[in-house]
Amino acid sequence: MATPASKDMTFYTPRLLLTLVSLVTAIAPYIADFNTTHVYNPLWPGHARFHNGQTMSMGAYLGLLTLYKTWVSSSNAVDDHLATPCVVGAAYYVTQASAYYYPGATAWDPPQSFGVGPVHLFVVVPMLSLVGVAFGMERWRVGRQGRGRGKGKAA
Repeated sequence: MATPASKDMTFYTPRLLLTLVSLVTAIAPYIADFNTTHVYNPLWPGHARFHNGQTMSMGAYLGLLTLYKTWVSSSNAVDDHLATPCVVGAAYYVTQASAYYYPGATAWDPPQSFGVGPVHLFVVVPMLSLVGVAFGMERWRVGRQGRGRGKGKAA
């Protein structure tokens, strides 16, 4: 028979392991890359910095998502079911948008040149909009289903 202490360890050990993974995932890319070998490397073109920034942001995004999902549980399984695929589906586009804010990052390297600034936003904004619309539509559908369950029942 399990003691209360062993139940606590069974509950916390996986969470502690995932916490360690999430912190390494979120922090290690910045330790490894936010220096003269990568972000501040004078030999790197701007577009390489862009993708390096996106990769570092992806580590932070996924690490924080893992930390959140490890320790915060939703009391509503429907909300959790909706939120998780939306947050995961948005990850690539959120981190792509963040990549413009890293030092020296550019959307294109010469000889390519486009008159529009952050041209990737022509992909980022529509894709994040689709995620938002999908989330909103599903929330509406589930809410409508929930309201409809009580109809027709005898009081």
